[in-house]
Amino acid sequence: MQLDFSALTPTERYRWLTSTVTPRPIAWVSTRSREGISNLAPFSFFQVISSDPPTLLINIGLKDGMPKDTARNAQDTGELVVQLVGAEQAEAMNASAAALPHGISEFEHCGIDSEPAQLVNVSRVCAAPIAFECRVAQILPYPAESPNCQLIFAEVLLAHVDDKVLDERGRIDPARLDLVGRLGGISYTYTRQRFEMIRP
Repeated sequence: MQLDFSALTPTERYRWLTSTVTPRPIAWVSTRSREGISNLAPFSFFQVISSDPPTLLINIGLKDGMPKDTARNAQDTGELVVQLVGAEQAEAMNASAAALPHGISEFEHCGIDSEPAQLVNVSRVCAAPIAFECRVAQILPYPAESPNCQLIFAEVLLAHVDDKVLDERGRIDPARLDLVGRLGGISYTYTRQRFEMIRP
């Protein structure tokens, strides 16, 4: 089978890409509006793209041609926190994906406990096993000629790592860091199953 993406509708392209490029990590992004309202939303078009400087990339689609609250807040304040979703937070993460009216905090609406970040003026998810405090390095509309999303380059300033996911050497134990990944449609996966290979 071959797929000519130029012959597919945007919806068909999305379905093929999201059902094949899997599993995708989930960025559970918290921001704060200029008015001080906390926002929390998950995005699975997400990846680490650089270690020097330490940088994450989040793709946030436009909604009816306008920036979503997460992108707008990040643009306005230059700050965000990117949480990784542990297995125990799967339901809360999914609840925070609901389209709420502007000005309603997902933290409050979904009953998700938060605490202040240290280096940025943004709340973070208390129970998240990993949380990266970030400043916006760049926001790039894409594609340039007719943007349908915004690429947020987020430079990591500080990481919060739950001690429960560390091994006796103080390093991440994959068996304890049981994260949620996104598959196609309504399907998700956990990182419980794994195998090891030594590079040649």
